[in-house]
Amino acid sequence: MGIAFGVLGPVTAWDGTGGAIALKGPRHRAVLARLIVARGRVVPVTRLIDDLWDDPPAGAAGAVRTFVAALRRALEPDRPPRTPARLLVTEGPGYALRTGADAVDAWRFEHAVAAAADLPPEHGLARLEEALGWWRGPAYAEFADQDWARAERSRLAELRLHAVERHAQTRLALGRAAEAVPDLDAHASGHPWREEAWRLLALALYRSGRQGDALAVLRRARALLVDELGVDPGPGLRRLETDILRQADHLDSSAGDAAERVWAQATAAYDRAVASGAKARLESTAGLLRDLATTGGGGLQAAREHRVAAVEAAEELGDAELTARVIGAFDVPAIWTRSDDPGQAARIVAAAGRTLTALAALPSDHEAPGHEAPGHKVTGHKVTGHEAARARLLATIALESRGDRSCQGPRAARQAEEIARRLNDPALLAFALSGLFMQTFHRTGLAARRDEIGAELVDISARHGLVTFEVLGHLVRMQARSALADFTAADAHAAAAERLSVRHERPLAGVFTAWYRALRLDATGPAPLEEAEAAYREAAARLDGAGMPGVEHGLLPLALLCLRLRHGQSPPGAEHVVEQVAEHIDWGPYAPWARPLVLLARDRRAEAAAALRALPEPPHDLMTEALWCLAARAALTLGDRTTMRRAYAALLPAAGELAGAGSGVLTLGPVSAHLDDLSAAL
Repeated sequence: MGIAFGVLGPVTAWDGTGGAIALKGPRHRAVLARLIVARGRVVPVTRLIDDLWDDPPAGAAGAVRTFVAALRRALEPDRPPRTPARLLVTEGPGYALRTGADAVDAWRFEHAVAAAADLPPEHGLARLEEALGWWRGPAYAEFADQDWARAERSRLAELRLHAVERHAQTRLALGRAAEAVPDLDAHASGHPWREEAWRLLALALYRSGRQGDALAVLRRARALLVDELGVDPGPGLRRLETDILRQADHLDSSAGDAAERVWAQATAAYDRAVASGAKARLESTAGLLRDLATTGGGGLQAAREHRVAAVEAAEELGDAELTARVIGAFDVPAIWTRSDDPGQAARIVAAAGRTLTALAALPSDHEAPGHEAPGHKVTGHKVTGHEAARARLLATIALESRGDRSCQGPRAARQAEEIARRLNDPALLAFALSGLFMQTFHRTGLAARRDEIGAELVDISARHGLVTFEVLGHLVRMQARSALADFTAADAHAAAAERLSVRHERPLAGVFTAWYRALRLDATGPAPLEEAEAAYREAAARLDGAGMPGVEHGLLPLALLCLRLRHGQSPPGAEHVVEQVAEHIDWGPYAPWARPLVLLARDRRAEAAAALRALPEPPHDLMTEALWCLAARAALTLGDRTTMRRAYAALLPAAGELAGAGSGVLTLGPVSAHLDDLSAAL
């Protein structure tokens, strides 16, 4: 056992035997804590000074070096003199803590909570109990008032509450409702604004034979929400109250126990009946991964991790038809245009391309003009037995090639759509349309086109019971109608997506509708800045553990920057509104477009001008218009006419849209206003 660090309570460190390491004074612990918050990234000495002192003394830099030296002696007491440190290292302008992913209790806690979702209930319950036992108090307890710790403290606190509720849900699933009541009672009392806490407590009471107490808890929750916050309970609490009053059958825990029993028996029978090396196992695995990807954060992440392995295993068998089925079985639609794992996406695209080539070399088992492929009604066309497999592979390429500026993705999307329409296969067409949607970002101003795709997705899916694609269609239309400033229609599609997601257990849709609610509050006002900012932060909290790093990375800082710019003055004079947005914030992929404005806010005009000149063209995705508008803001302030002309030309096709609102998460107001400012300046 190596050095371990604890931040789930007072900041501490333990040696290889589990003994506490003396970390000296509070500033020593603050340096260590600040480096842990950075998660292996370098923290410049200047940033450490700003974080350690409100009014830094003259010798602050030397003091930081002294703290670091003392920490190194404590953490690596046996390190020979003048040899480089292995844990607390010097790199560039500052320091970083280089340690394993399991060396910090907070990081282990995150991994344990995510892993518990993929375990059988009994094992998942034990895993959650173990992880919750690692908490010794509030995270980073002695640094509660420090700005640098606030976001991480809040994130970990929210994750802990989520784990407590997951623990209770697992107890209920195992038929241990009475056992869950005391902990849930304390949880709901300590966190009275968490509706999920009240819902679980009421459900546990009902399943313990205490129907009256369950209804009393729901009434207490309603009174708190109405009296203190002025809001009615959400749909989950309202629906539970109705179900308890009518004693709905599905509330009976025996139904959940029966489902668990059937699952265990069926999987055991499959293991016995299907040989371990059988190809059928790979196809079954692919279907299971598809279903797993729609269950939420842990499931989505696990599905991604195992998907490539399943495809590679199929390729190793040298069976192109099997590989096509394994790749095509993962027909999971996506609503966000930035990949969660670009490297993995590239591997899937490459495998799909190889499989297309291999399929083309195989003789078709039926190929004749006017032949009807199994399950399809096709007349007057040449249809091969591999056409549906080809369409799924092409749709996969279109879906996974998001952000790729080559013609590969658009061409694959068009071909998949053409084949699906020719085969008259609704499920195949829905998958092809999801790939087509992902390829409608080659220029700005295409919200109306995406709205058409969403409308067809909703229509096809509703008629043929394709729930996942119906949810996607509503989310696509929610985004598109937001871009077109039609929030009445966007509201209806958000509500429809939420209803379907609750009824059919598709929880990830709620992440995007939560962001939409924040956007709507921001865009339609007149909400004060603080209220809109709180809504964005609440939406961002839903991303924690959702398994979507392509969405999460840098999104909240970008949303807050756009919000503050909208609440400021028109350029040139809006730079003061980003003063609160510190340069060291992790902007993720949006850093190049935020940097010029942040530098302007710090009155570093020469650096801002250089950053603006080096600015690349925004990626072709949901954020294109917003990023061009940020570039335009900086260009107007700096008088950069070249960038102004680039931004004007790029934004002109979107003159009738709200900048960024097509993402469904943020906005910089009407594109026409930005065009007017650019036109006047030019």
